[in-house]
Amino acid sequence: MEKDILVVIGVGGMGRAIARRIGSGRKILLADVNEAALGVADTLRGEGQEVVTQVVDVSSRESVAALADTAAGLGRVTQIAHTAGLSPTQAPTEAILRVDLLGVALVLDEFARVVAPGGAGVVIASMSGYMGGLTPEQARAVAATPTDELLALPFFDPGVLGSPGAAYALAKHANIVRVQAAAGPWGERGARINSISPGVISTAMGQQELAGESGEQMRIMVSMSAAKRLGTPDDIAAGAAFLLGPDASFVSGTDLLVDGGTVAAIRPLLPVG
Repeated sequence: MEKDILVVIGVGGMGRAIARRIGSGRKILLADVNEAALGVADTLRGEGQEVVTQVVDVSSRESVAALADTAAGLGRVTQIAHTAGLSPTQAPTEAILRVDLLGVALVLDEFARVVAPGGAGVVIASMSGYMGGLTPEQARAVAATPTDELLALPFFDPGVLGSPGAAYALAKHANIVRVQAAAGPWGERGARINSISPGVISTAMGQQELAGESGEQMRIMVSMSAAKRLGTPDDIAAGAAFLLGPDASFVSGTDLLVDGGTVAAIRPLLPVG
């Protein structure tokens, strides 16, 4: 019997946790820009998973389209988890916009044409998207602008944005908006698409951010949260398993905030408007 296909884009801590959590009984297509990182496939195979790999550059439509075509050639594409991204300590503003903003939009476009009826996708956004960002007018523009023209919107100009941190927060807010806009096209195929906004998660990327300029601010936010701890990749995988599974069959175009209550705690301190 042909197995359903789980596509995991980005094989950092969250991607690996998602693959482990929901990969059993499916064929997993792991994709990452770093070919060496795809070596985690050997570990998963040793744990009994069936895994194939492909290098992908999510900032390239041709590369993302090729990945979608590979997935469709393997079988029924029933679950897609897009976890790839760059953080402010890892990359300059321009790269963050190309990977975290354009890359998500390209994945939404290309996998909308191959996801199977009854299938679902999830995009990793960030709680940063809740901390200011797009105005209502800008959000409408993000929702309606063709993907290949997104980076030409004036409020995404690196000179206007300035710091990588500002670019990251705006890109993550835009991810939520694009997922909402994509719910209709995905629904036309009988599929669902949602996003998850993690808080401070103890992945390699998260630890790098904690060691960076914003680390002290992040620790303060964690201390204010209801959970008062860092999140784990398994916390995010649990949310992804819900959104990608049958229990969420009536959920599409929404964002699941998995942050230990951080945003709830700091919302009174956030700018109004």
